[in-house]
Amino acid sequence: MLLMDSLVCVAPGKLKLEKRSPPRPAAGEVLVRPRRIGICGTDYHIYEGKHPFLQYPRVMGHELAVEVIEAPSGSPLRTGEICVVNPYLSCGSCIACRRGKPNCCTRISVLGVHQDGGMQDLIAIPETNLISAPGLSLEACATVEFLAIGAHAVRRAAISPGDTALVIGAGPIGLGAALFAKLAGAKVTVLDRDTLRAQITSNIIGTESIPFNESLDQTVAGQTEGNGFDVVFDATGNQASMQRGFDFVAAGGRYVLVSVVKDQITFSDPDFHRRELTLYGSRNATHEDFSTVIAALRSGNVPLDKIITHRTSLAEAAHNLPKWAHEKSGLIKALIAIDG
Repeated sequence: MLLMDSLVCVAPGKLKLEKRSPPRPAAGEVLVRPRRIGICGTDYHIYEGKHPFLQYPRVMGHELAVEVIEAPSGSPLRTGEICVVNPYLSCGSCIACRRGKPNCCTRISVLGVHQDGGMQDLIAIPETNLISAPGLSLEACATVEFLAIGAHAVRRAAISPGDTALVIGAGPIGLGAALFAKLAGAKVTVLDRDTLRAQITSNIIGTESIPFNESLDQTVAGQTEGNGFDVVFDATGNQASMQRGFDFVAAGGRYVLVSVVKDQITFSDPDFHRRELTLYGSRNATHEDFSTVIAALRSGNVPLDKIITHRTSLAEAAHNLPKWAHEKSGLIKALIAIDG
């Protein structure tokens, strides 16, 4: 039997390229070959041992552009077809699924987190989690999932044209939130502890940025006429930042926590009620958000040439992923390519 390559995070801080038997698709599953795999903040957190919902060993990878190798009889999918993957495998019957929120299914299984993901030569995926994307490049398909997280957060916030929005955290998820907030008509500002990173993200999206320094409160007040922002998104994955973000929301405004941490998040209840804020959790994305991103990519509203900055192979990722977990200079989005 031919064995396939799999990049396995066997423990925090330890990656290993292993030979494994190829998967056997179950009923309703499609055998696919990952062709492009985005490396996400989640993957870096898994490598560093910081992810709250994970057991080792784990094959990472959930930002996937895949090629269909074998589809079930009667499937509309054809061999060689390129698809986007929705990596959120839901049960379809729990209260969240019945309410149209499979992104927070009570029995959710996320590829690359709760079960092995796409950093391998072959993977079997439920047909319902594959989205045909004719006309999109492999690289474009691999960016859909992370951009959909930002699109979902923006949809949760119910942004209206003319709203002011602050995105805290200028990584790929924050970039996605900033992009789709702008497309929804908001006036967007980006903030990051790394001022250069915030400026780079702002330049890519065409938004404003503000410096993170001791004058931050005064800067926010000056930019918003002392009111704060109508909507604030936190995409930092940092407890202190998530708590600090409440200070920047205008009275009657919305605060959207896009990232997740292991820690408790606390805030002043009297202040929360005084301003009658609305607090949202934003988890994963739905097919609706994937469709929003695919449409934006087709319309040319996503500057992929500026977003994809680093590339590697599956074998080289065993060296590059640990390096990029710490060396973020110039890094926006890295992709693993599997060709042949």
